[in-house]
Amino acid sequence: MLRKTLFGIALILPLAGGLAACDDSGPAEEAGENIDDALDQGSAFDQGPAEEMGEEMDDATGN
Repeated sequence: MLRKTLFGIALILPLAGGLAACDDSGPAEEAGENIDDALDQGSAFDQGPAEEMGEEMDDATGN
């Protein structure tokens, strides 16, 4: 019984990992990316000193 359970778990885990790594983006994902792009292009929000410092740190570390 234990052997069957372990075998079942070993069989299901890679399949579950494959589903979790799905690259298809749905409409909500695309809408979120469009909002991010609009905000990055300088809409109503100005960058404060913390945002500028964070971007400088990202540039310095290559992120």
